[in-house]
Amino acid sequence: MRFLLMLVFGISFGQVFAQCKTFILMSNGDTLNCIDVNDKKRGKWKLHVNPLRGNPGYDEEGEFRDNKKEGVWRKYSSMGDLLAIQNYKWGNLDGTSQYFTIAGLDREENWHAMNPEKAFDTLQVEDINDENKYVQVIVPNDGKSMKHGKWTWYRTGSENIIKTEVYFLNKLKEPKDDKKDIPATIPAEPVKKVPPKEVADFDKKNSGKKSVKTRDGRVGG
Repeated sequence: MRFLLMLVFGISFGQVFAQCKTFILMSNGDTLNCIDVNDKKRGKWKLHVNPLRGNPGYDEEGEFRDNKKEGVWRKYSSMGDLLAIQNYKWGNLDGTSQYFTIAGLDREENWHAMNPEKAFDTLQVEDINDENKYVQVIVPNDGKSMKHGKWTWYRTGSENIIKTEVYFLNKLKEPKDDKKDIPATIPAEPVKKVPPKEVADFDKKNSGKKSVKTRDGRVGG
């Protein structure tokens, strides 16, 4: 059994060695910070950034695919506090990114990544006003992520919202003025009732005459 485990470990290690020019092998057998034979980062990575020009240093971890960040990345302070959870596609921010302080969630951003292999991209993007509706747009590709969706800022230490902004492919959508969406109403003039022609002719013919009393056939009184 021990020989079998050593054999399996040897095969796995050999595969990693064949795929990676350099890497870090963790005590649990995980491979980190692999640079492949094409000098591209791949697989799980942990990065450390030193303080620079007054900006604090940080650590981040996630996955590389063909030398580009892919999927979920987490960023931590030098003290180990969570600073950010970011989503990447093609090495660009994509989807929702969250940023934190020691007190909790600070803000949320939404991004749309562009395919770097295309000069122009035809996109089926979710309508920010209707999650069940998609619209098709053609946009030039500058290789960067585009702001798309709701951005929200929170009051420190609570879930109370300070402000929100909504973007559609990098364009800030102005808040709607509800009053402009309500059609103007004009008070209706009172409708003048017009009597039927026969009644009008009768009233005209008998105008000025005294009313004639009639009897209903009852006896007495």
